[in-house]
Parts: sequence; C-alpha cells; structure tokens
Amino acid sequence: MDYTQAIEYIRKTHKFGSRMGLECTQELLRRLENPHQKFKSIHVAGTNGKGSVTAMLSHVLHAAGFKTGMYISPSLERFTERIQVDLIEISENDVARLLVKVKAEIDNMLDEGYSHPTEFEIVTVLGFLFFVEQSVDIAVIEVGLGGRLDATNVIEPIVSVITSIGFDHMDVLGDTIGKIAFEKAGIIKDNTPVVVYPQDEEAIDVLCEIAKNRQAELFLVSVKQTHLNFSKFGEQSFDFEYGGEKLENIVINLSGEHQILNAATALTALMVLRKTGFSIPNTTIYEGLKSVNWPGRLELVMCNPDVILDGAHNVSGAKSLANVLVKCFNDKKIVLVIGILKDKQIDEILSIICPHADVVVATMPDSPRALEPYVLAQMADKFCKHTIVVPDLPDAVQMGLSLASKNDVLLITGSLYLVGAVRKYFKSQIPC
Repeated sequence: MDYTQAIEYIRKTHKFGSRMGLECTQELLRRLENPHQKFKSIHVAGTNGKGSVTAMLSHVLHAAGFKTGMYISPSLERFTERIQVDLIEISENDVARLLVKVKAEIDNMLDEGYSHPTEFEIVTVLGFLFFVEQSVDIAVIEVGLGGRLDATNVIEPIVSVITSIGFDHMDVLGDTIGKIAFEKAGIIKDNTPVVVYPQDEEAIDVLCEIAKNRQAELFLVSVKQTHLNFSKFGEQSFDFEYGGEKLENIVINLSGEHQILNAATALTALMVLRKTGFSIPNTTIYEGLKSVNWPGRLELVMCNPDVILDGAHNVSGAKSLANVLVKCFNDKKIVLVIGILKDKQIDEILSIICPHADVVVATMPDSPRALEPYVLAQMADKFCKHTIVVPDLPDAVQMGLSLASKNDVLLITGSLYLVGAVRKYFKSQIPC
C-alpha cells in the first residue's frame, strides 16, 4: 500500500459516518497492544480555540526540549498535518506503512463480526501508533467532536483542558450550553486536573459539578489573570499572572482578544503540568508562544489588498472575527467571500459578519454539506448592502480580488473546508 492508496482507503471509510462511542476504538487499540497507554498526554476539548491551545501547548513543550506529539483535526491542506512529532508532520511513507498494520486488524475485526471503524477512529489509532513508535515524551491530543464519546477519549491524560464552549454540532451534542458542556466535560478523568477557559455560568456549573464528582482539581482561567499591553493585527503582547508569579510582555503572533484567553488557558495548563514534574522554564514559554502561527485562523496571506482567511464556522467564531474587524479594520472597505455548511447556525453567523462587509460574494466549499450559494445569498441579503453569487470557489476568489483595491480587505471565511482550499491558492502568491 502506498500513500495514495492509504488516503483512498481512509476516505472511503467516510461512508461509515461518525459514531459517538468508544467501543470500536478500544477494540482496535486492544488488538494493536494499546498504544494509547504507552505515552503521556494532554487532552484538549472545546467548541472554539482547542486547535489554538493544542498548538500553543505543543510549541512550548517542544521549546522546552520534550519530544512532543500533536494530534489535530481537521487538516486544512494535507492529511499529514493531523499527526505531528516535534512540529514535523508524519511522512507519507509512515502513513502508508502504519495503515497496513491498522487495516490488518480491522479486517480481523470485520471477520469476527465487529463494526467497521470510522474514518476518525482509524486516524486516531494511526496517530497513537506513530507517537509510540517515535517515543514521544508527551502528546497533546485535540478532541474531534464533543469529548465524552469522542474516539480520543480512550486516553488517560495527565492534564485535561476545556476551551471556549459555544453552540455547534447541536444535533449531536445538544441544544443548550449545559448539554454541550456535559459532553465536553466527558474528558475530565478521576483525580486528574482540568483547566477551563472562562465560560458562561451555565457551562461553569456543569463543569464544576462533574469535576467535583470525579475528584478532579479544577483550575478556572480568569480574564483578570491577563493584562493587555498592546494589540494589532498579527501581534499582541500581554502579562499573565498565576499563583503569585507574573510573566510580563508575552508576545503571540495571533489576532483577537480570544487568543489572549486561549494563551492564558495554555499557560495555566503548563503551570499545572509543572507540578507533575515537567521542567518548563519561562524562557521556553516565551519562545514557544511567539512561534505559534495557526493557519486559517485570522491569517494574513497577501497584502495590497490584505487577504485574510478565517475559519469562522460557528457563532462564537463569527463573534471573534467581527471583534477583530471592528478593532483592526473599521476604516477599511471589506469584501467578503463566504461559504457555509448547511448544518450551521447560518442566520446568526451572517448577522454577525455580513454587516461589516461592503459587498458579499456567496460561494460554496467543496463538501456535500455545503449550503447552495443562491440560498446563502438570499439569507445574506438581510444583513448586507450588496450580494453577488459565484458558485465556483476559484471564480469567487477572483471576483473578490477584482472588487478589492490595494487599500481594502478581502476576507474569506465561513468554513475550514473553504479556507483550506483557498489557502493553497494564496501560498503561490506574493506574501506580505
């Protein structure tokens, strides 16, 4: 099996859909000698920010000299982005080689009457196998969906982290913040510390109750722990306080107030990790956080005009994006290219983002779940001055570029599928 065949095999398993539950993952792992039990880990769940926090933790741990695994989802451009060791993606050869091993056990499971593992279950197991082979000191594992019944929840982390909780995947996770918080809180393990991003009171109540029942020490991150020194698009500096210690002038190359709180959450987790015996000098915290660049999240990919990509695919993400637009680009014309999946809170997302745009180009990401662009345009008309429909994504990007002068902003958002596809195009252009 070569890499192309491996990816084809993995993608074909998409037909088995998603499955909430751990039984199939646990059985496959058992047959592979339980690789998930052979490395230390940090588990990160949340609606928004879990990818950023995962990256922050991984960069700092790497800077501190630990061989660090990182498991994220979804990928933006390449499958290999999802599994990394020391910030280097798994090789295509390793994907193919390890999948042969995984597929053999899947075939045995099917012969014995077990259900076929899903795409996410297979990729998760593949990542765990790679981390064991690479003898990582620690792996930072991002939840795929929810937490309680997510395939990654087979691990026994030394620290759990729960980032911002908001409305997304409500058909699976529930239609209230409390219900969604319950699913996210499923990663809280007995007698294992858990770090929590500032939340709505409804979410905090649920998280506190579950942590108490599991005798898990709870560390609630507070806005008061941070002090913003300066903020501009692409760079922010802040101070952070924890347990009487103050780290001053921390710099991150990420935009938005939410990223300051994401950093505070990662920092709190690192302080807790120190208590378990990990040596993480302050110098490596500064170095690691400054090195984080998170693709597709308020990412500037071209100048004159400024082309910004952001995977704002839910209400919380849309609010964070709108906040940055007001603070950093309020005096500029904004051309918006947008494509959204039809199972999202479309009206709410459009009502938050579209009023900031002078013109909206409605298009669609390459996904069977994509909302038809003519429908999207009709919905967007309620919130913007001018809407254009361009179904083909490359044509929509060209339309956006033609409408934006060199002093304007071209914002491309709505779905990570859309952002990932567009990012490939702009990587070939002249950078800022």
